[in-house]
Amino acid sequence: MPAPDADLIAAIADAAREAGALAARRATDSYRQWDKVPGHPVCEIDLEVDALLFERLGAIDPDAAWLSEETADSPERLGAARIWVVDPIDGTRDYLRGRPGWAVSVALVEGGRPIVGVLEAPARGETWIAAAGKGATLNGEPLTASTCAQLPGARVPADTLPRVDEDLLSVERPNSIALRIAMVASDQADLCASLRWGGEWDIAAAALIAEEAGAAVTDPLGRPIRFNKPVPEVFGILASGRALHPAALERLAERAHAADVKR
Repeated sequence: MPAPDADLIAAIADAAREAGALAARRATDSYRQWDKVPGHPVCEIDLEVDALLFERLGAIDPDAAWLSEETADSPERLGAARIWVVDPIDGTRDYLRGRPGWAVSVALVEGGRPIVGVLEAPARGETWIAAAGKGATLNGEPLTASTCAQLPGARVPADTLPRVDEDLLSVERPNSIALRIAMVASDQADLCASLRWGGEWDIAAAALIAEEAGAAVTDPLGRPIRFNKPVPEVFGILASGRALHPAALERLAERAHAADVKR
């Protein structure tokens, strides 16, 4: 497939927008919810949004494989040139609590790298779009990532900060990790870090949005992040302004190595 063109990008954004509208419309309804595993909630709206996206995105690129948090995985995806990587509702806890910190996350991945990424956050009135080599936008406005170069005073989406990071400044923390990463892209935060293992679907779209806005995006040990791996998991993420990234990696190094070993 050639580089993503305007029609492809618009079609993906339309699908995400329709999915977001469905989730927003159903948010005040009665619906079933349960834990997939302890501490990982899901609800029937996740599944409805997943089904809608499967249909809409499949029509856009029928040859692309499928990887979603809410669909059983298939090894057939490993042989595909392109793959949709989807989180129907990233930030389900906020969705269930009636809070705005959730988003529909859609990425089209080719050769292990996202080439289109969309976050649709209707409760926040936000549509984030990026395409490889074409920059990133929030509600149509071009994004430029944080240029912060020093850790003291750097803004981090966090409810609380550990003592070792008391020199950082906590800012709004949506439950969606994708939105927290996107905050670096829009210069609402200077860095976003996670030392937890998670699914590729959590970060695929947001990682592209941050990179296309000029941020540096790696795992917490500084390694590049690839997608559509046999086990579709990633060891955390560090997204930050490029000038801040080396210092952030140095600060996180001991904790990141310890977390990686525990896995």
